Amino acid sequence: MSTSPVRVRFAPSPTGMFHVGGARSALYNWAVARQAGGRFVLRVEDTDTARNRPEWTEGIISALAAIGINASDPAFEGPYFQSQNAARHRKAALELYAAGRAYYCDCTREQVKERTGSEHLGYDGFCRERGLLFAEGRALRFQTPDEGETLVVDLIRGKPTFPNNAIEDFVIARGDGSPVFLLANVVDDLDEGITHVIRGEEHLSNTPKQQLLWEALAGTAPVWAHLPVIVNEKRQKLSKRRDKVALEDYLAEGYLPEAMVNYLMLLGWGPGDDQEIMPYAEMERLFRIEDVNSSSAFFDVKKLTAFNGEYIRALPAEEFIAACEPWLAAPYAPWRPESFDASVFAQAAPLAQTRLALLSEITAYVDFLFLDEQIFDEASWAKAMKPGAAELLCEVREAYGSAAWRADDLKDVLAAVGERHGLKLGKAQAPVRVAVTGRTVGLPLFESLELLGRERTLERLDAALRRLAEA
Repeated sequence: MSTSPVRVRFAPSPTGMFHVGGARSALYNWAVARQAGGRFVLRVEDTDTARNRPEWTEGIISALAAIGINASDPAFEGPYFQSQNAARHRKAALELYAAGRAYYCDCTREQVKERTGSEHLGYDGFCRERGLLFAEGRALRFQTPDEGETLVVDLIRGKPTFPNNAIEDFVIARGDGSPVFLLANVVDDLDEGITHVIRGEEHLSNTPKQQLLWEALAGTAPVWAHLPVIVNEKRQKLSKRRDKVALEDYLAEGYLPEAMVNYLMLLGWGPGDDQEIMPYAEMERLFRIEDVNSSSAFFDVKKLTAFNGEYIRALPAEEFIAACEPWLAAPYAPWRPESFDASVFAQAAPLAQTRLALLSEITAYVDFLFLDEQIFDEASWAKAMKPGAAELLCEVREAYGSAAWRADDLKDVLAAVGERHGLKLGKAQAPVRVAVTGRTVGLPLFESLELLGRERTLERLDAALRRLAEA
């Protein structure tokens, strides 16, 4: 490891939603920086002007904040913008040319293919000794060594080596003089004092070229660490065209940021015991980038959802209620705003908290309390309203008209009615639950009835009886 003050960087492009793989990379960088008392540099690589949007940059910053990487933290530095360093990129390209490490080339792709017989063999060094000067249309190529090999010391992957004769003289500036990403990336890292480059495995193939640039410009290279690729259940690399990969989409669905952070930290690393659910502060203390596995990491949505359920159940009551608030109003809530009663929800919240895997599920659990008229789930209706349901509901309706309105008493009444119909309590509950809540699954039935109140419960039973009579 470098003895210099640790400076890591996270360098996303503002061209879309925040990828969960990027979130994992950011968290690993954040942990390394904070462990060492170093700095986490946010650099926005915004040179793709055709695709960049200001709102994507804002989204990056807000997404980082959502997973605990806050700009107000002393370890945070930036954001810096790659586009603002364009003059320095050009200067570095000219420095390499002046030092004899780069040369101008006017070869077209077709000419290279004609000389080599294949477009896959790479550039053949034709212009190395031609002594061309800059002119419009001439690219600037970095001259790579012909012999030996480039050794990349990687904290995760060991010491991969790359034969230098297999590394073509690659372009560092286009025909209009504008530097390409490979050079701009290295120059920015040097200017920002980056000591550790921790990034995705997909960048490993570029590393020998970038290491050669580092050595040519600074005489040394950073500490490298290439993280394992994240794959879906078919072991295919997560793709935004095929998979749900945006962090924002998961948060909008009701995944808690703390659960996301916990799960993402475990995509390639573990604390070394059987414990998986733990706060970020504890994971940060235990994390070692050298312990990250080089094998691909499976993004298991079912496991993430199980994590989320654990985190939801662990919330203090007040925090759970606050976390549910976005789903209790438009556009998620199907009830009229004036029909919502916060005090009733506060009583229902503990009943729901133990059942949720996603915060977004709260709406379906409590909607019966706030809807003016119950909406019936047709599949639930068909399952619960078997022959004899009308007779049972009619008797329950009559008994509930005078019963004490407490959950235990309501349970006893239904148990007695069910017994007279030859039904155990579990079977007797089904038509009552669907009549009152609209679904076969929900909060505990008798507590739900107590919250709904006698008048509305009887109205729901009457509505169900009319529906059965019309069938």
